[in-house]
Amino acid sequence: MDIIDVGLYASYILIVLCALAAIIIPLAQSLGDPQSLIKSGIGLGALIVVFLIGYIIAGSDTGSADITESTSKLVGGGIISMYIFFFIALAGIVYTEISKLIK
Repeated sequence: MDIIDVGLYASYILIVLCALAAIIIPLAQSLGDPQSLIKSGIGLGALIVVFLIGYIIAGSDTGSADITESTSKLVGGGIISMYIFFFIALAGIVYTEISKLIK
């Protein structure tokens, strides 16, 4: 085992520990305040709805024999979802700047 292998294994372990901490710590704090769980659930539901809209709109065209139709549809749904979120963020920025000018 080389020193690079040790470093890679250590980084894999640290990534898993950080991912677990990023999931468990906010969840543990949310259990003390159930209202925050409801807000998080609404946000997660909105993300799922936007992805489903993107998935429904996406085509299943495959340009290669290695890519299945379901993979193409998932990737297309992800890209369309990204476009939707981009334009929502852009509209939010424009709205915020215009409301600042009015006030």
